[in-house]
Amino acid sequence: MDDRIRRPNPFRWVAYAFGARLPDRNRRWVLHDVTTRTWVLRHFLRTTVQLIPLLALLFLVVPGPAWVRLGAIASGAVIGYFYSMVYVVEACETRVMKAGYPVGAAASTREARRAEQHVDARLRHDREFGADRDRDDRRG
Repeated sequence: MDDRIRRPNPFRWVAYAFGARLPDRNRRWVLHDVTTRTWVLRHFLRTTVQLIPLLALLFLVVPGPAWVRLGAIASGAVIGYFYSMVYVVEACETRVMKAGYPVGAAASTREARRAEQHVDARLRHDREFGADRDRDDRRG
């Protein structure tokens, strides 16, 4: 089995942003997409891609002065982003489930990476300050 992370092409990514399932060859990329350090920003970008067509259509269809339409669209965008961010964890779990992972795979992967980063940070701290602490302990 190929263990490489394969990024989808731009057309498939747009479909993915709207909730489409990606092919099996992109399965590992989906898990990476929703668990990497920037996973919340990626979700925000997907939400933006979803909102742009709707907001543009509303601007063109809703009657009234431009400032009223822009205000209504801005209000709608705020509400859309709010709900998107409230359900960010659930939306990402749904994406990994569509890719064939079990429920909770994204959250457990993020937690494992966070624990690994914590251990790495602790080791760096001990390397930098551990010798000084040992020397101070022997003096005191």
